[in-house]
Amino acid sequence: MELKDKVAVVTGASGGIGRAIAIKLSEAGCKVALASRNIHKLQETAGELKHESLVVSMDVTDTESVQGAFEDIHREMGQIDILVNCAGVMPLTYLKNRHLEEWLQTIEVNVKGTLRCIHEALPPMKVRKSGHIVNIASVDGKEIFKGGAVYGASKAAIIELSRAMRMELSPEFNIRVTSIEPGTVATNLRDDITDQELLKDKDYSYENEPHLEPENIADAVFYAISQPDSVNVNELLIKPTGKA
Repeated sequence: MELKDKVAVVTGASGGIGRAIAIKLSEAGCKVALASRNIHKLQETAGELKHESLVVSMDVTDTESVQGAFEDIHREMGQIDILVNCAGVMPLTYLKNRHLEEWLQTIEVNVKGTLRCIHEALPPMKVRKSGHIVNIASVDGKEIFKGGAVYGASKAAIIELSRAMRMELSPEFNIRVTSIEPGTVATNLRDDITDQELLKDKDYSYENEPHLEPENIADAVFYAISQPDSVNVNELLIKPTGKA
């Protein structure tokens, strides 16, 4: 796929994996719409991009915010060729410790937020019979662990959603769908963890644990979207060397 001047929307682009993806796609020639709640950080990232970009305020937990952001993108950039759903949270908790609000927020951002963005991106892709949707899931959607029940469930939902999307959207509308499933990546996602028992049981710093860098995931996204239009990379599971 020729990426020059393609319009890519990246949610969660204010830091971590989303920021790395935005930079990578800009380097490849894409026009990038950076979406997040943190406008200041988005503007910092936009200053590093090599091609045309747009900064939009988007709270994926708010339907009106998502609708308004996509309206701005359509108005300013004309079309959407690529959607990368990267906004996410990871407040790991033991179920016995009953962090209900964090559980609900995990589903609100990771699952419902993804659905809101897909809902807005689909109409123009259907009309043009072209587009690529990349959903950032996680290895935790396949390999569950104590403390990761709700987060893992949210990412398992995204993996299954992506499979169903390919079944429905690819044959009729020529829309490609990819699920990217990273293992441990050095980002600030673990800052969301408030469960003190969980934090006591495990060192959640990255110093003594094999891990990936956000740029590794950006490379995977680039690989998937740069394939010929006749090729759909369904899933990419990426783990750091040395991690069981």
